[in-house]
Amino acid sequence: MNTPDSTSHDARSRSRRRPRAAAPRTTAHSGDFRTASTSELTHATRPAPASSVPAAAVPARSDASFAELGVPAALVASLQASGVTSPFPIQTATLPDSLAGRDVLGRGKTGSGKTIAFALPIVARLAASAKPRTPGRPRALILVPTRELANQVAETLAPLAKAMSLRTTTIFGGVGQNPQVNALRAGVDIVVACPGRLEDLIQQRHCRLDQVEVTVLDEADHMADLGFLPGVKRLLDATPMGTQRLLFSATLDNGIDVLVRRYLQHPVTHSVDPEVAPVSTMTHHVFAVHPEHKLGVIHDLASGHGRTLMFTRTKHGAKKLAKQLTASGIPAVELHGNLSQNARERNLDAFSNGGTRVLVATDIAARGIHVDDITLVVHVDPPAEHKAYLHRSGRTARAGAEGVVVTMMTPDQAGDVRSLAKAAGIRPSITAVSTGHPAVAALVGPSAPLVTPPVVAQPPAGSSAGRSSTSTSRGGPRAGARPARTASSDRRPRRR
Repeated sequence: MNTPDSTSHDARSRSRRRPRAAAPRTTAHSGDFRTASTSELTHATRPAPASSVPAAAVPARSDASFAELGVPAALVASLQASGVTSPFPIQTATLPDSLAGRDVLGRGKTGSGKTIAFALPIVARLAASAKPRTPGRPRALILVPTRELANQVAETLAPLAKAMSLRTTTIFGGVGQNPQVNALRAGVDIVVACPGRLEDLIQQRHCRLDQVEVTVLDEADHMADLGFLPGVKRLLDATPMGTQRLLFSATLDNGIDVLVRRYLQHPVTHSVDPEVAPVSTMTHHVFAVHPEHKLGVIHDLASGHGRTLMFTRTKHGAKKLAKQLTASGIPAVELHGNLSQNARERNLDAFSNGGTRVLVATDIAARGIHVDDITLVVHVDPPAEHKAYLHRSGRTARAGAEGVVVTMMTPDQAGDVRSLAKAAGIRPSITAVSTGHPAVAALVGPSAPLVTPPVVAQPPAGSSAGRSSTSTSRGGPRAGARPARTASSDRRPRRR
């Protein structure tokens, strides 16, 4: 239901809608990327003035350095300090156009370096414009679908922004808004945000987007899958007309093509990978297993020395499996939507820094989570469709590294798994296995030592914590006494 404020906000947003753009010019570096035809864009199309559209950039050499691509020296030095010395293909393809101020539509496989591809032109653009920082009015906006991706983008962006004396902040739900409001009030240059919380802060008048110079939509197709596109459109409508926009998406379906036509002016499309191509450095396996042996095989797969990421269909399944593995001597953490933001960050940090080698997750981790050196991805529950399979599997074999992907298949899932593999364009090896099977051992390698799970200390006998809620030191309840609370007692409802 719209409140008066939200209704007026939408009305103002509609009045500022950007005219639809002409059909994008496509530069396909490998594979095809479907673009809207000219006839689809003829009606209600008003091209931008010629002076507002930068000239097309000359395609860069495949071996060009960051400096040769036009990246400012301070940013090149910042990248080198972070260990990034040469650009990936998506960066080589997009940077000449994005640094020149053109709207760009880019697609690259997971782990291809898209974050740096849009972070560099944002920081370079803001540093060059030298406009003053204004409280509550960011100068650049990066929209992402999940909290985890927001944090990862902010982590990559931070050293680049620092090199140019720019301030950044993240805005997303699941945590208190006061630190976010305070950051906006102090003035920030770049906001990395999830659509829902950002809209909340705008409606509360803590933020305005009328000074945004560059807008980025990252994982736009994932935002469409999550139903965020209406909010994304309202936010784009709130940004100034004629400013630069960069959109990164795996596909142009699910309404993404509408965003391209409506909000990007004469965009250049760069595609460095076909839509459903599996990463060439992955090896794909299907382990056919009977249900009674499934947990044992999972235990074997998780027992190696490398980092292992396991995907389950449900939050309950992720939580249960992480507990089972930990109890059996293989420390594991969970990642799913029922966890608080602090718990999610804590578990992801433990997996990233090597505190635990196994992460059990739902599809919340299938996009945008970049943890180096994941050697094995296990689909404990096969995904429902091939895009999810590719995004899950893409957590391994990132940035040229090698990786292994295993799909667990029970007899009743055989038909679905065959269809999934066909749609994903892979030909996995299929092996019937059980607990202790040599094929599993060959894949995992030597087992890591088992870790005895920590024992929760029990309160000493006779202590107050160990007494019955109705007992006293004399062996019975005191007349008229209120029963003592225990951990299992119902808590008093909070006042609202």
